[in-house]
Amino acid sequence: MTAYEDFAGREILPPQEGPDPVNAPMIRHWAEAMGDRNPIYLDEDAARATGRTGIVAPASMTQAWTMRGYARAPDGGGAGGAPGAEELYALLEKDGYTSVVATDSEFEFHRELVVGDRVSVREVVESISPEKSTALGAGRFVTTVRTYTDQHGEVVAVQRWRLLWFRPKASSPGERVPKASRPRPVINRDNAFWFEAAREHRLVIQRCAGCGTLRHPPGPCCPHCGSFEWDTAEASGRGQVYSFVVNHHPRHPAFGYPLIVALVELEEGTRLVTDLVGVEPGEVEIGMPVVLDWLDADPGLSLPVFRPQLGVVS
Repeated sequence: MTAYEDFAGREILPPQEGPDPVNAPMIRHWAEAMGDRNPIYLDEDAARATGRTGIVAPASMTQAWTMRGYARAPDGGGAGGAPGAEELYALLEKDGYTSVVATDSEFEFHRELVVGDRVSVREVVESISPEKSTALGAGRFVTTVRTYTDQHGEVVAVQRWRLLWFRPKASSPGERVPKASRPRPVINRDNAFWFEAAREHRLVIQRCAGCGTLRHPPGPCCPHCGSFEWDTAEASGRGQVYSFVVNHHPRHPAFGYPLIVALVELEEGTRLVTDLVGVEPGEVEIGMPVVLDWLDADPGLSLPVFRPQLGVVS
């Protein structure tokens, strides 16, 4: 048995309670940020009409309830005092696996979380792969299982979490480093149509065939009426800046900095996250009119970007 195989079944995060109970304000912020208008997250009467006792938290928030935040992180960036974690990380670093990227997250939900629940999490190593060759460099896939429990110790969700710890590829002296490629989006059956349209320089919005509600990001089911039938509407390409951030760090070689990332509200009413180009960070304003442009990142990837609409003052 190798040193890595010996970690299977070992605890790297002891049971740890999240800093806050499940609460309505955080649910509201999450739902607004995600554009999820399902009334069971925001409206007590609507939630009770479905047989629930009150509003519930979106399942996708489960992990968020246990995140410590920067101010609560242990000194030195440790793993919360679990000796197994410190030992594992030291071994990975010793073998040169100094970089990490998340590759998979699979959730199994046992029940919905309600206001007042206190969520705790425990993490155990499931497996560590032999060394694999990847585009990022040689590395090992570390798979852990996070078990989420409520204040009574009952399991509410189980998450299988996989990270690639890798040894970054080094360039030889004088070797020409190719221009970094744009990070690839995760394309699945629900959003493939959107990226296919983008390759044709068409910005489309998923539309429910049952009630006509537009929605973005794409998904299998209408959050308004529950229909699984849909088609698309082509966006006009006009919108306005709803919100934005200016990214300075960490830097990725495929992007130019400072990088303006905007949440653009389209004329049709949906919003999407996109690069804002052709403008200096200090010139961006909330409500600024913008128009669609296209970034052809490579032969297989075209993405919508937006630039200020000329001749229009916000």
